[in-house]
Amino acid sequence: MSPTELAKCRRVLAAVLAVAASAGLARDAHAHPHVWATVRSEIILDANRQITGVRHAWTFDEMYSAMAVQGLDANGDGVYSPEELKPLTEVNINSLKEFDYFTFVHVGDADALPLKPPENASLDYDKSLLTLHFTLPLATPLNAHSQEVQVDVYDPSFFVAFGFATEAPVTLSGPAVKGCTAEVKKPDSDTEEDAKALSESFFSQLGPNSNFGSQFAQTVTVKCSDAPS
Repeated sequence: MSPTELAKCRRVLAAVLAVAASAGLARDAHAHPHVWATVRSEIILDANRQITGVRHAWTFDEMYSAMAVQGLDANGDGVYSPEELKPLTEVNINSLKEFDYFTFVHVGDADALPLKPPENASLDYDKSLLTLHFTLPLATPLNAHSQEVQVDVYDPSFFVAFGFATEAPVTLSGPAVKGCTAEVKKPDSDTEEDAKALSESFFSQLGPNSNFGSQFAQTVTVKCSDAPS
C-alpha cells in the first residue's frame, strides 16, 4: 500500500473508512459493517448530578488496527509510542468531528445535545489492538436526576459497528454518583443479522442524511434516583 493510500485509510475512522474496505482490509468486502469497535465509556457527573461529559475508549478490531499503524513505528523498535501515534490521533479526531463523534446525548426523542470539542485525545496500541481515548464535554450540563438521559454510540451509515464491552462497559465518575445508575440496552440481534445480509449497493444508495445505523445503536441510560445531599 502506498503512503498516499495509507494516509487516506487513516482518515477513515469516520466516513473514509471505505478506503480500507476497498483496499481489501475489511473482513468481508461485500457486506456491512467493515470495522468493529468495542466501546467502554465513562459518564462524568458533577456535584449536582448533572452530566458534564462522556469519556470514551474505543478498541478497534485487529485488521483495522494493523492497517492504521502501518509505517508509524518511526524508530523501528516495535513499540508505538504516544509521540509516534500523535499524528494518527489528530487525524482521527478531526475526521470524527463531521459525524458528531458517533456520540448522541439526548432525553427521550429530543434532538441530540451539542458537544464541545474533544479533550485529552490519545491512542495506544498493544501490539494487536488500537484504542482511541477522548473526552466529549457537553456544551451545557444535563440534569440526570429528574429525567433519564440516553447516550447512543453508533455510526449512522453502519460502516463501523460499535458494541459495548462485555465487562465494565460503562462507569460513572464524579463527586456525587451515589444513587445514580448507567445501564446498557443493546439492539435486537436479529435486526443486525438482517443488515449484514444487505448488499453494498443498498448502502451506496443511502443519502447523506440517512440514519440507517440508528437501529443498531447501543444506548446507555443514565438516571439518579435521589437528590444530592
